Amino acid sequence: MRLEYFQMVDRIVELDPEARLVRTECRVPDESPVFEGHFPGYPILPGVLMIETMAQTGGWLVLATLRFAAMPFLIQAREAKMRSFVSPGQVLAGEASLVHDGSGFAVVEAKLTSDGRKVAEAEIRYRVTPFPNETLRAQMLETARRIGVAETHFPETPAHGA
Repeated sequence: MRLEYFQMVDRIVELDPEARLVRTECRVPDESPVFEGHFPGYPILPGVLMIETMAQTGGWLVLATLRFAAMPFLIQAREAKMRSFVSPGQVLAGEASLVHDGSGFAVVEAKLTSDGRKVAEAEIRYRVTPFPNETLRAQMLETARRIGVAETHFPETPAHGA
């Protein structure tokens, strides 16, 4: 995680658009300016950053499902529940399943766990639109490569069996 840059997902562990499932790994940094104010002497990851982590986890699934033809933008988090505090150094496992994709919207059910315990969950909704510019699309493709999205999910790679 690079909290100051809102880069929450460190690694894609599993990504299967056909099964409509993604799993990610996210390690909360040991130090960050975020923790200086949240909270002094008792640093914990803000709940809004847990929601962002779930949104990015699901976002990678939407991007791969669409083969990077459009960008999902977070528009709503429903039924969000923070079940446990998350501390610096803690490793989070993200998981999201796609429950709707179409009509310019996507919806995932997402959760974060740590050491096998659920720490957060939410239904995440996205507005899916064409990339506003090629710069953003190129950056998303570069980040996808860095965190381990398989080349088979990229637009320039033929689909399985093609």
